[in-house]
Amino acid sequence: MSKLYISMYHYTRDIVHSRYPQIKGLDTNLFRQQIEYMKNNFNIVTMEQVIDAVEGKSELSEKALLLTFDDGYIDNYTFAFPILEEFGIQGSFFIPGKTFTTHQLLDVNKIHYILASADICKLVEDVKKEMDYYRGIEFDYAPTDDLFNEYAVESRFDIKETIFVKRMLQTVLPERLRNTISSNLFEKYVGVSEEQLAYELYMTEEQIRTMKRHGMFIGLHGYDHYWLGKLPKEQMKKDLDKALDTLDEFIDRKRWVMNYPYGSYNQDVLDYIKMKGACVGLTTEVRIADICMDAALELPRLDCNDFPPKSENYKRYDI
Repeated sequence: MSKLYISMYHYTRDIVHSRYPQIKGLDTNLFRQQIEYMKNNFNIVTMEQVIDAVEGKSELSEKALLLTFDDGYIDNYTFAFPILEEFGIQGSFFIPGKTFTTHQLLDVNKIHYILASADICKLVEDVKKEMDYYRGIEFDYAPTDDLFNEYAVESRFDIKETIFVKRMLQTVLPERLRNTISSNLFEKYVGVSEEQLAYELYMTEEQIRTMKRHGMFIGLHGYDHYWLGKLPKEQMKKDLDKALDTLDEFIDRKRWVMNYPYGSYNQDVLDYIKMKGACVGLTTEVRIADICMDAALELPRLDCNDFPPKSENYKRYDI
């Protein structure tokens, strides 16, 4: 009984009637249908049960399934949390510390809302123009066409143009330039201020506390939602230390769970979080986890789109 299905969620909301119907997420009605399917076809387990199994203290049940929610969005609280409570199951929520402490919009979310508001062809041209404008003023980076050819690679859920925009504004360009370009494009396309969206988008400390009190599990997702595996070692440590301090009330500092933003980590990250008390780590590698074979700090996950009613892709990995 070592097989573990882990489903990954981000936005869970009434997407059609939301202000940004192009945002990529799981509609509330589909989320309810999915939870009903999972309840009937899997044994939904808690994170505490997974930790015990990883540490060899118990075994998982057959067809064990863990539900994980990334980024601390308010709609996880208003839409997902009540449904989880209704069905009597636990969700594990991984919250970047910055979202509820300084109420600043994460770069990852600036990019989500730009993509949800702009025509992708026009947006790619805007990103290229911004890159060409700033090159050589304060910043130095490869020619735009070379970067497009290298990073515009289609993924499971995004076309190559979308991936190009994400990679440039998430990690490839220098951080200060990424912030500048993202803010310029946000102002052009999104229609609200970054501050306003930040206060609308994320859970508050009190809401996180309520979920914890009602049996939900809270874990780490960094502080600034950086690509941890691409950061200088000292900056990586600083981000994780800040995340641990911020979430201290909600976690066991001797036995906590890490969820790597963007699935980005390296051996330095693994060594540091292990030293700091992490017992489980969640990646974005797409397959079913095997807690006897996989390293405890590198468990793979499936996406919620891999399960009905969206698809039955999870069966492809069930070998």
